[in-house]
Amino acid sequence: MREPVAGERLDQYQLGELLARSGMASIFRATDTATGQPVALKIPHPQLESDVVFFERFKREEEMGQRLDHPHVVKVLTPRDKSRMYIAMEYVDGRSLRSIIQADAPLPPERALDIARQVTEALVYLHQHGVVHRDIKPENILLTADGKVKILDFGIALDETKRRLTWTGLSATLGTPDYMAPEQIGGRRGDARTDIYAVGTMLYEMLTKNLPFNSTNASALLRAKANEDPRPPSYYAPRIDPALEAIAMRAIQRAPRDRYESAEALLADLRDPAAALQRAPEPAAARRGAGRVLRRLAKPALVVVVLGGLGALIYLSSRHAEPPSAAPAPAR
Repeated sequence: MREPVAGERLDQYQLGELLARSGMASIFRATDTATGQPVALKIPHPQLESDVVFFERFKREEEMGQRLDHPHVVKVLTPRDKSRMYIAMEYVDGRSLRSIIQADAPLPPERALDIARQVTEALVYLHQHGVVHRDIKPENILLTADGKVKILDFGIALDETKRRLTWTGLSATLGTPDYMAPEQIGGRRGDARTDIYAVGTMLYEMLTKNLPFNSTNASALLRAKANEDPRPPSYYAPRIDPALEAIAMRAIQRAPRDRYESAEALLADLRDPAAALQRAPEPAAARRGAGRVLRRLAKPALVVVVLGGLGALIYLSSRHAEPPSAAPAPAR
């Protein structure tokens, strides 16, 4: 099997321009000759088609996409016949969020909120259907001319309704460092809160044109994510609405337990940012700081308690060791 090229026919599709190329596949714009409708075809590179586990994962991506049906998720189509591996999808005429951030960020707060809300609405649907995307990033978010969000690329998505698949070839591409949650860096599978972290990072970037951790060195970036707290958005945008800052910061907490517990909870704050400050829990950094203070205070207190206990024991022991006093002589 060889690489396809524009102008060729693939089953019922006429290949057009190459739209994108990744480490695993090429995406072409094509025309469905049966309907005349434009589509997008994701065709894996020939050297990967013989990998049994990749084949199973690619097949799972197609099946997953075919059962999902949400206005903010790119729809996967079902071809009549297939002569090789590929995924046929609806064609979205739009711009990637990456190109919008590069051209227009920082975005007006309402626009950033609208995009984050639409992405999170899709995540609510995905998580309810047992799907964790695990690679939410601006490159995988398309916006149509009327501002409608479309999420694509479920290549490393976790389908919790199916048995687990592993493939060592994915280890280097399991997520994108800037948007990966700290637990992904540690090799964990991730859950709904992994996607929440990515949305928080995108919201941060849309509002500030910066990332919570800025480093051109991937290793340093991953170490910082695993061990340091991010700078608040107000570091870059001093006039940012405190409610928006609170939402972004809660979504990108290092520990999953400190983030929003669900996409529904995040969506509630995105729909009503003014209430986010009232619902915001105590910052994790403050809790960690308070814990350190309490531990420092507890150490001398423990010493006092121990010394006091020892003193009491010594006193009681000495009392028991004293001979009983002589009885007074009877009165004559």
